[in-house]
Amino acid sequence: MGDQLRVRVHQWASGLDPAANRARLAQGVTPGADLVVLPEAFARDFGEAGSDVSEFAEPVDGPFASELARVSYDASCTTVAGMFEVSEDPARPHNTLVAAGTGSATYRKIHLYDSFGYRESDRISGGATEPVVVEVAGWRVGLMTCYDLRFPELARSLVDAGAEVIVVPAAWLPGPRKVEHWRTLLAARAIENTCFVVGAAQPEPRYCGHSAVIGPMGEVLGEAAGGEATFEAVLDRDDLLATRRTNPSLANRRL
Repeated sequence: MGDQLRVRVHQWASGLDPAANRARLAQGVTPGADLVVLPEAFARDFGEAGSDVSEFAEPVDGPFASELARVSYDASCTTVAGMFEVSEDPARPHNTLVAAGTGSATYRKIHLYDSFGYRESDRISGGATEPVVVEVAGWRVGLMTCYDLRFPELARSLVDAGAEVIVVPAAWLPGPRKVEHWRTLLAARAIENTCFVVGAAQPEPRYCGHSAVIGPMGEVLGEAAGGEATFEAVLDRDDLLATRRTNPSLANRRL
């Protein structure tokens, strides 16, 4: 197992032109990181609230995922990024994370954003309620998307499936106390599960930004402000193991 995991987070905005978003992958997925994380819906932004995104859905071997795999293999890393994926209901695609490169997995967003006045389920199909964990450079990395962060059961199921790191690509919408919710929930999922959490959000002004990498004791290992940004962090397995010895809350569970 690798003792360290080098993580790069791109807090980048996706636009409405899939080709332009796809072309940008080669700029951000370059050698030097084991895990590169881009936001939710990076293949193509949601557009105006309630927009029909079905015409922009692709298969997981389509143009976006294929280019993601190509640049990730060239950079000898695994990249996680969001896209809309064709589903059994042509009008309601999946909101999907693709992990491509040295590690490979597909996660379809489980908890749809039917909250704060929005109805994601009107336009998106939910995924199967199963945790998805991918191996990256000897580490076990669990996947969740945006609104999933508000459901501690999913994070716990990922850790029970072996995740040492939870990756959370997001397009976290702004509003009263929304940045505080995002930052608090990232830290809570890390602390309660004694794991690393990597949050990669789309930036202001359309979304909240404030991407962050949180350690298992709740320490901030890297973060961005509101605008577009890129930053890196190094995750150390010794920190994970030391935390789980000091705070063996996973072992001490009674329920």
